[in-house]
Amino acid sequence: MPVGLLETIGRKVINFLEFWGKWFLISLRALILAFKRPFRFKHYIFHLANVGADSLPVIAVTSFFTGGVIALETYVAFHRFNAEYMIGGVVAISMARELAPVLSALLVTARAGSAMAAEIGTMKVTEQIDALEMMAVNPVKYLITPRVYTTVVAVTLLTLISDIVGYIGGYVVSVYLFDVNKTLYMRYTETLAEMDDVYHGLIKAAVFGFLVATISCLYGYSTKGGAKGVGESTTKAVVTSSIAILVSDYLITYVMRLFDL
Repeated sequence: MPVGLLETIGRKVINFLEFWGKWFLISLRALILAFKRPFRFKHYIFHLANVGADSLPVIAVTSFFTGGVIALETYVAFHRFNAEYMIGGVVAISMARELAPVLSALLVTARAGSAMAAEIGTMKVTEQIDALEMMAVNPVKYLITPRVYTTVVAVTLLTLISDIVGYIGGYVVSVYLFDVNKTLYMRYTETLAEMDDVYHGLIKAAVFGFLVATISCLYGYSTKGGAKGVGESTTKAVVTSSIAILVSDYLITYVMRLFDL
């Protein structure tokens, strides 16, 4: 194997380990600093509105049509066996366990995660973070801690809303487009879907929200090189967060199945 290739692989591995080491340390600091004074509750409310409320319209529209598409595709298969009334259960389980948390997290990444990286990155290259340190203000507590906690809460709440809106989308398509009996639709939803499905999705949502916030803030906090560096950090934040969401989704699902949770 050529020496240059080995060097490239080694550098990539070192950079990978270095990034996740920094991620662990800054995540730990962000979590701990939330319990130290001063408590700036206005920052939490502001970021919760920015991440949660402002992301709600796009997530609602996406979830409605996602539920509709699931119902549409499921009907084609179930109609052959005269089992159309089971569509509701499929839509509810699919949205609750997988699609609602993943879609919500990915959309928050695209909208809010990129903004976090860009905003903190701009503050970094313009030396505003250095100014905070000069004023004895901890930049991690001031900039990162509120974003981490509020993103976890926001993605969890958005996932719950996505569950409801997605189910409504499936209901509209099934009942009003394919004339599925609404009573059977609702009854088999209650039979097939359980509250555990919702709880599993909310656990995933909390993990995804934590990953999005910490990764995006870390890339912003590590920005170098002026405006070009801000753009690169924003792109890396979105890509890395998206991959982390999908990988962690598989791992969480595997663990839940392994322990029959």
